[in-house]
Amino acid sequence: MSGPSSRVRGAAAVLLVVLALLVAGCARFPDASSQPWRDNPEIGPEKVPSPQSPAPSEPSQPGPPPASGPAPAPGPCVDPDPQVVATCLAPVSAVVTLPGGQAALAAERTTGRIVRVAPDTAPQVVATVPVDATGDGGLTGLALSPSYDEDQLVYAYATTGAGNTVLRIAQGDVPKPVLSGIPRGASGNRGAIGVEPNGTLLVATGDAGDPAVAATPTSLAGKLLRIDPFGRPAPGDPVAGSPVVGSGLHSPGDVCPDVVSGTTWVTDRAGPRDVLLGVRPGSVPGAAAAAAPAWTWPDRPGVDGCAAGGGSLFVGLSDTKAIFALRPTAEGRFVGTPQAVLQNTYGRISGADLASDGILWIGTANKDPGGAPGATDDRVIRIRPPSGGGSGPD
Repeated sequence: MSGPSSRVRGAAAVLLVVLALLVAGCARFPDASSQPWRDNPEIGPEKVPSPQSPAPSEPSQPGPPPASGPAPAPGPCVDPDPQVVATCLAPVSAVVTLPGGQAALAAERTTGRIVRVAPDTAPQVVATVPVDATGDGGLTGLALSPSYDEDQLVYAYATTGAGNTVLRIAQGDVPKPVLSGIPRGASGNRGAIGVEPNGTLLVATGDAGDPAVAATPTSLAGKLLRIDPFGRPAPGDPVAGSPVVGSGLHSPGDVCPDVVSGTTWVTDRAGPRDVLLGVRPGSVPGAAAAAAPAWTWPDRPGVDGCAAGGGSLFVGLSDTKAIFALRPTAEGRFVGTPQAVLQNTYGRISGADLASDGILWIGTANKDPGGAPGATDDRVIRIRPPSGGGSGPD
């Protein structure tokens, strides 16, 4: 049996063993305040070490100057004018508004693209027509099918490698010719197409650079052609088997119907003067339409697209960079004092159309030869129709 002294010695030995273990543990595990806790490392290609900042006592060395190079890419093509619907297009040759008036199709002359444009929406290419845009050719005319709500068809006038032609375009399909064989030349390739109030198509063709051929009855150049949606001569055309109903055109800019008066207007750059022709449905204007126009511009301002409706007629002037506003009567005459408006506001005005809500849509062709394109050209603009002319004689 042991005494008290042996129990004291045993307790002291145990205490020494505990102290030794604690000292060994402190040597194996650093103090938490000297190094943060970290998760167990994982091996894998996605785990890479983070760059370490230099210690405060080691000032960072200045790096090399930034290398020179091209300027950053420009931002989106945004026009500050809230009336501008689409920007940075190729020269716009025609504009037709879609049902409802909230969107339109724009034709790019040099690229052959047909682009759907609408406010606050990026332009969307809906079709591309292979074109030869040499000189004044390319995609120059555009019209919706008379039954567009049902068939979604679009008609176009274009210069191709084989000549000038009228094309029918269905959604998701390649453009298909409905009327070909229209002569092509070094100039005089512009043409236009519109839908008359009775549903027939009225096509205006250029003279292929030869004014004499415009008077040749057997040529489709320099003519007014009336056809059905399949390209056949419309009923009532004067010569069986021929779509020709008028002659003497040179470089037509547009065909725009007025559903109220029943008159379809045709703009043309007719050599020494620019003219506006008025064609009634079913009429046979012959050479008289070009010989006795409804309006003339001796100063040749460059008549282009036109739009009719609401008692007004608007003609885009590309060379004088304005819109000419007239007030036609149901008989095809004019009242008041026509005048040029929006002078030098948007540059060269090309295509034009009035939407069903009365808003005027216009396109520009400032990238065409002779233009002075701005940073956001070419554009489609949507504006309230400008006032033009007076109230008419008492």
